[in-house]
Amino acid sequence: MTRTPLLLALGLLPILATTACNAAGPDASGQKAPATAAASADQRPFTATEVSRFDQPWAMTFLPDGSLLITEKRGKLQHLDLASGQKHEITGVPKVAYGGQGGFGDVILHPDFARNRVVYVSYAEEGTLDTRGAAVARATLALDANGGGQLKDLKVIWRQTPKVSGEGHYGHRLAFGPDGKLWISSSERQKFDPAQDMSGNLGKIIRLNDDGSLPADNPFASQGGVAAQVWSLGHRNVLGIAFDANGKLWAQEMGPAGGDELNLIVRGANYGYPIVSNGDHYDGRPIPDHDTRPEFAAPKVTWNPVISPAGLMFYSGSLFPQWKGSAFIGGLSSTSLVRVAFDGDSAREAERFNMGERIREVEQGPDGALWLLEDGSKARLLKLTPKA
Repeated sequence: MTRTPLLLALGLLPILATTACNAAGPDASGQKAPATAAASADQRPFTATEVSRFDQPWAMTFLPDGSLLITEKRGKLQHLDLASGQKHEITGVPKVAYGGQGGFGDVILHPDFARNRVVYVSYAEEGTLDTRGAAVARATLALDANGGGQLKDLKVIWRQTPKVSGEGHYGHRLAFGPDGKLWISSSERQKFDPAQDMSGNLGKIIRLNDDGSLPADNPFASQGGVAAQVWSLGHRNVLGIAFDANGKLWAQEMGPAGGDELNLIVRGANYGYPIVSNGDHYDGRPIPDHDTRPEFAAPKVTWNPVISPAGLMFYSGSLFPQWKGSAFIGGLSSTSLVRVAFDGDSAREAERFNMGERIREVEQGPDGALWLLEDGSKARLLKLTPKA
């Protein structure tokens, strides 16, 4: 395939990529093996039970008592008591830049949450001159006796730099690793070339200490500045990061047309975007495939037709023993739940379940059930349990 100059890539209409990520049409991905047929409701090995509904939910995390924190994209943090079904809004959240793909993002707990009550949230924030960027803040969660509460002592510990125009590709997924470090996906904001520019942190996977300071053993620490945050580069729109049982970090990202990816994240690796991709530009112009540039890390799975991945988790429960060690990805345009199986560092799509709605988030509950958040207004929170 002929290489399209990077400067020409900047001329692509951002609205095309925004539409792909937010509408039910195709986005980007391509699996070399034939796509797995989606199992119908009758064929699914689980029962999906509606638990509650939310307005444009984006992420969820379980508290030690089994209740849920759920972010809503417009800027609300909800606390759901599963025993009573009651929802209560948590106050003290940061002001978000809502619009396009921007708004309130992820929420996770500090590894020592039971002692320190510290939570982390990500969101899009406004800059100057109509610019925006993702931010990550930490705060103390103080719940009250009624199930409500507030975020106290909220402090921003990381920001995307530079802030740019547009409302797409923030990424801002969060995870803590076995090393106790905070990992952040920073997407390239539909600006293409910044994914290869080490003077900024767009299009990168970020690794920080839990207070936002820089680990001395990061791969580019000796370069100083923003580069010292970076663990890997050359990413497009990373909407799911998770560690497997062996402590390896995996990330899924929306690629251009026909290029969604699941990647094994390796220290200091460059994943090639926008120089290479197994997809093409939305206007049909080709991008060289990964196999033309072996110096770039290639994805373990690509999808074509696309699934538009959102959310990523590894299953470790006993309720579905046949799935232990599998990863699950929510599908937006594919309106599906996708199971990925592994053999060492190799991966493949093993099953796809047609959910009939766009799936924004997937998590494992304390009892081993799978929990899904649909996308959009009046979106359902679903609990998946084995069929009798």
